[in-house]
Parts: sequence; C-alpha cells; structure tokens
Amino acid sequence: MGYSVGQVARLAGVTVRTLHHYDEIGLLSPGQRTASGYRRYTDADLERLQHVLFYRELGFPLEEIAVILDEPSSDTLTHLRRQHELLSRRIGRLREMTAAIERAMEANAMGIPLTPEERFELFGDFRPEEHQAEAEERWGGTEAFEQSRRRMATMTKDDWKRFTAEAARTTEDFAKAFTDGLPADGEVAMDLAEEHRAHITRWCYDCSYEIHRGLGDMYVADPRFAANYEPLAPGLTQYIRDAIHANADRAGA
Repeated sequence: MGYSVGQVARLAGVTVRTLHHYDEIGLLSPGQRTASGYRRYTDADLERLQHVLFYRELGFPLEEIAVILDEPSSDTLTHLRRQHELLSRRIGRLREMTAAIERAMEANAMGIPLTPEERFELFGDFRPEEHQAEAEERWGGTEAFEQSRRRMATMTKDDWKRFTAEAARTTEDFAKAFTDGLPADGEVAMDLAEEHRAHITRWCYDCSYEIHRGLGDMYVADPRFAANYEPLAPGLTQYIRDAIHANADRAGA
C-alpha cells in the first residue's frame, strides 16, 4: 500500500506540511489513496520527491521544478546528469569563495588592512570603488548619499565583515523563502524585507520605505544588482522587489 505521509516526511527530512503543499500545487501528488482517503506514496513518488528536493536545494523555484520534471523527454538519468553538472558548478564557486574568505581571515589575524582588491573578493562582483562616481552622479547631494559616504569611510575591517555577513544571511533567507514557495507578500518574506531595510539603515543611511521601494525597483532594472541574486535562484530578484513593496504597503496600512 505504499508509504504514509509521515513515513515519507521522516525518510526525506521534510515536514508533513511541505508534502501537503506539494500535493496542493500539483508538484507531488501521492499515487495511491487508502479506502479512507489517506495519502499513500509509491516508489515512483519517492523518486520524484528526490528530484524535487535536489532541484530545490539548487535554488530552482517550485513552479520551474514542476515544468522540468514534467518534460516528456526527461528521465531519471537526464535529471541526475543535470543535477550533477549544476552541483559541480556550485562546488567550484564555493571553493573560490572559501579561498577568498580564508585570505581575508588571515589578513585580519595579522592586522593587515584589507585592500580594495581583497574587499572585492569578499563582495563578489560588486566593488564599491567602481560605482562611486555613478552613485555620486545619481544621488550626490542627498542626505542619504552623504550619510552613506560618512559611515563607509569610518568602517573597520570587522565592520566590513559584519556588514557583508548580515547582507549574505538575509539574501540566503530570501532565497530559501523563495524556493520553499512562500509568497512575496507573506509574513516571512515581508519580515525579511524589513530586515533588509533595517540593515541598510544600520550601516549605510536612513532608509525610508519609499527609498526602499526605489531600491527594490533598481535591483530588478539594473542587471549588475540582479547578478547578486539570480545565481542563487532564477527569479529571486523580482521576488525580493515584490517583498520590499509588500512590506512598505504593510507599513503604510
């Protein structure tokens, strides 16, 4: 008679609520039902769940996973090969990031100030020095710009590390909420947007809700900002923008 919801949840390390959600959206519906109407999962269902969890871990949104798994030409070996290639790319990127962080840690332990090049390694593809002229042209003379310039000029090595760690943590939480299928206008996503706004206010400048809306729009419009989010999950940039707007709407309600 297959496996119960509870058994599958324990085997896969997910919650029963998650399995119910997958069933509701048609991503993973149990192949059997008992006479009393209880869900029972078959071996084929468990194989599909394994692929769902792999793709989710790789950052794919649930709706895209459904499209991938329902491709008529796809089979188990096709999915495994694709997942292996994507994981190999991620492993390579993580190794590069680990090496960069280790060099920064070594410099910090020796009391060596981080150079712009070393900061670039910590910040990924975003280098503050390269955007300074553009930022001054777009926002120069505003209170937010002056606040940001004053604060950034006095940041220590440890400040920079805390600043980037906080930003990375919020981005990772956004990515998890997105890939878990949580709505952008739900409590979790809006609370993350509020954390993001508070992070900017704490480190850069007083970020009002209207300024925050503008930032969200800029993330979507400027591919340089989208490049910070899209590698984690395609569509994440738009999700963050929508969460920012929903949080601003909540604050103004």
